[in-house]
Amino acid sequence: MRKRFIVLLAIVLVLGLYILYIFNSTGYFRKIENKMQGSILKEIPIAGVEDITVDEDDNFAIFISYDRAAERDGNPKRGGIYTMDLGDENLAVTALSEQMDLDLLPHGISLFQVDSTKHKLFVANHADGESVEVFDLFHTDSLVHVKTIKDEMIYAINDLVAVSENEFYFTNDHYYENTLGRLAENYLGLAKCETVYFDGSDYTVVDNSLAYANGINYDANRNLLFVASPRGFKIIVFSRLEDGKLDYLDTIDTGTGVDNLEFDKDGNIWSGSHPNLLAFTAYAKGKLPNAPSEIVKIDYRGQGDYSVETTFLDDGAKVSATSVAAPYKDLILVGNVMDDHFLILKN
Repeated sequence: MRKRFIVLLAIVLVLGLYILYIFNSTGYFRKIENKMQGSILKEIPIAGVEDITVDEDDNFAIFISYDRAAERDGNPKRGGIYTMDLGDENLAVTALSEQMDLDLLPHGISLFQVDSTKHKLFVANHADGESVEVFDLFHTDSLVHVKTIKDEMIYAINDLVAVSENEFYFTNDHYYENTLGRLAENYLGLAKCETVYFDGSDYTVVDNSLAYANGINYDANRNLLFVASPRGFKIIVFSRLEDGKLDYLDTIDTGTGVDNLEFDKDGNIWSGSHPNLLAFTAYAKGKLPNAPSEIVKIDYRGQGDYSVETTFLDDGAKVSATSVAAPYKDLILVGNVMDDHFLILKN
């Protein structure tokens, strides 16, 4: 009888520690004290703007829309690609993909400048299986679909970053497809997600050490690749090798669920983030009316030398589940996973 009691007590203790670990490692106990540097300049009524990127030289932003809340509620809508004229005081928005015969449920995006009149746009797409859509963008307002890239290596794509006209890296945010495996990834923080390099013809897994690999971006000036792990509350820093493979350099502890990563003109990293992952999950399932949001600015100066600053923190009243913070001069374009609008902040 005594042995059974000890065994039962041990099981209860292990379960209790497991539950405590989940709550602690997902930010559940964090107190959200609203903070905002500057003010809200504008709300743009477009839903599910999960990713945004800015070309500061040509003064425009490009972003995607995918109304996940409508899809969750049984009313799926086609996604879209848009540009915003940042040189226009009204921040005019232009829809680029409305007339295309292409099913779009877009996720991450990446923009690569080819010359003074042309960019390549790469878009992670969840429609009709998992794929990467490649476009030519001319003069910032004319979009032409070039091709669809599909492969068994593209199976849970979250974000991507182009390093040339034909090469890109992308993250798969889960490794397992079965329920048990995904539970282990989501709640235990099992780190198996793959970051993959595509050289234009072949695929190479360049890392498989992250829990929920997410935002990815490349600093060409320093030859550094940054990959976000919101489940790990961290960003991994890699040095890019000549053959496209990666050499681990550093880990940035962010203290929040970092999502997409963008750079400002000084090389600082900006991330829309999820300070409470359990609240985000409940919100995404429609069980909570909102979820907290955070924007962090990271000054990465070199190995082991960095600072993390929270510039925006909100309980979800202004914006829920921030996923990207794209800087442009004194503006921050703030996207999110499921709201019916996104924000422009002015410092």
